[in-house]
Amino acid sequence: MFGMFKSQSAAFDLNPRNCLAVSLIYCMASDGEMDEEEVGHLLSVLGRGATRQQLEAALRYARTVRPEQFLADATPRLRPDQRLCILLNMIDSAMSDGEAEQGEQDLVRRFSEAWGLSEEALMPHFRTLVAKNQRTVLDA
Repeated sequence: MFGMFKSQSAAFDLNPRNCLAVSLIYCMASDGEMDEEEVGHLLSVLGRGATRQQLEAALRYARTVRPEQFLADATPRLRPDQRLCILLNMIDSAMSDGEAEQGEQDLVRRFSEAWGLSEEALMPHFRTLVAKNQRTVLDA
């Protein structure tokens, strides 16, 4: 009977958009809480075309499949530019509430290592995201 739940996650299509959604859900949940800013970021990234069913399917998948298994399954399906896009969205999501918690940092590191993206290669992108999110400069 409980095997029915497993087959639902196995049927989930790991296309690039779904991989983005699942990756962001892992990131949001990695610190033990889902902040309003993170949920808002997820919804904005998924765009208007995303349906409630797609979001629920991604949530079910993320709840039943560990990140390591997801990486093993998704990595060969994603091009390098898609991996970079997803990782940068994860970093942006992690920083959307002001700072990346340790669980979020650890998850981003695991993804970047699995996808062959060094910290050195990511540093220029990281600086850009920090500047983007540094909205206090607008108050001066």
